[in-house]
Amino acid sequence: MAKVELKQPIVEEISANVKDAQSVVVVDYRGLTVEQDTQLRKQLREAGVTYKVYKNTMMNFAFKGTEFESLSEVLEGPSAIAISTEDATAPARILAKFAKNAPALEIKAGVVEGTFYDANGMKAVAAVPSREELLSKLLGSLQSPMANFARVISQIAENGGAADAPAAEEAPAEEAPVEEAPAEEEPAEEAAPTQE
Repeated sequence: MAKVELKQPIVEEISANVKDAQSVVVVDYRGLTVEQDTQLRKQLREAGVTYKVYKNTMMNFAFKGTEFESLSEVLEGPSAIAISTEDATAPARILAKFAKNAPALEIKAGVVEGTFYDANGMKAVAAVPSREELLSKLLGSLQSPMANFARVISQIAENGGAADAPAAEEAPAEEAPVEEAPAEEEPAEEAAPTQE
């Protein structure tokens, strides 16, 4: 069997993995212990991220003509790729977090939603919260005013909201005579000088 025939299935596998990918991150994994590599793979798998080690030439062939072709320039030395089809920031986030405890792991570059990012750019992408986190924060900020409004309405109902309404109507009626009182006093003062 020719070498090309052996390589073709691998290139097709990489192409199939990146076809619908939202992000692909290339890392240098040299220096990781077997235990660290196992932990990293487990964390990525739990997040729905595919993590594989391929030869650089195979990745070059697979990336040609795709939005991930710009990653070819960082394919030097041992490289692994982390691919996500669901959460665009998940690979960068998990890899960056893992690299804090395993400095041997180095993020080389990545393509997130069609945009190429170098190592520094990937650090910024890693700081972006997941979609679920963002949605929960949005939901929390929307629920807070609604919860406060519901609490106020509930307190009004508990305190007999209908009983407070007549009290509110009486208040303007009391204010009206107070405003008219100075007008009544003026004629009384005028009457006093005419009697003398």
